[in-house]
Amino acid sequence: MPIIQVTFIEGRTPEQKERLIEEVSKTVSSVLDAPLETVRVCLHEIPSTHWGIAGKSVQRRQNE
Repeated sequence: MPIIQVTFIEGRTPEQKERLIEEVSKTVSSVLDAPLETVRVCLHEIPSTHWGIAGKSVQRRQNE
């Protein structure tokens, strides 16, 4: 059973997340020749204050 974890900064719409789950599932199913019913996708949304780039949080970088 393939388990796919996707980590991204929060802010996507519910519709975008649904589409991501659908497209990732279909792609993994196709590439791994695994039944779609066995594919699991877990989304991890991280607050922009908890994601750092070059020593600064994304939130801080956006506010500068």
